[in-house]
Amino acid sequence: MCDYLDQMAKQDELYEEAARTFGPALERLARGYEGDADKRRDLLQEIHVALWRSLGSFDGKCSLRTWVYRVAHNRAASYVRWDRVKNPGNAPIDEMEASFNPIDSEGAVDRKRAQDRLLYMVQRLPPLDRQIMLLYLEGMDNVSIAEIAGISATNVGTKVHRIKGVLTRGIRKGGIDVR
Repeated sequence: MCDYLDQMAKQDELYEEAARTFGPALERLARGYEGDADKRRDLLQEIHVALWRSLGSFDGKCSLRTWVYRVAHNRAASYVRWDRVKNPGNAPIDEMEASFNPIDSEGAVDRKRAQDRLLYMVQRLPPLDRQIMLLYLEGMDNVSIAEIAGISATNVGTKVHRIKGVLTRGIRKGGIDVR
């Protein structure tokens, strides 16, 4: 019984450290996967539950950061797949459609609208590309992204370059075509 209680205490400590250290990044990640505010709150809660559960088997073979991002991205990708099956006709960011034009009438770039537009386009990328771009936007290097995504660092670099091109073309054209 003592071993079980010790394990639970360790799991709780790891979770508290992870939530404190990576909480803001997890919120940004959830926003990158889900545009609807209510669904985003549900997703963030599911990410935290999955993270807490997973920390019982955390063995330290990778960094806590890698573990947290891997669990969060896997849970978010599952959530998005499940939501698409449950609600196949729903567009995830209806409220952002009014802000499609990131340039105001003076010709200056409205930063908030540009960020919303970028997130809108990132949310429409295929799951692996979305994961890679969200980690890249968090400032992670190719090696860290590769460890989390389960692909080579060289492949990450190639994908980042290609995704940047897709997003740049999408911003210029006013939409996104991920084909």
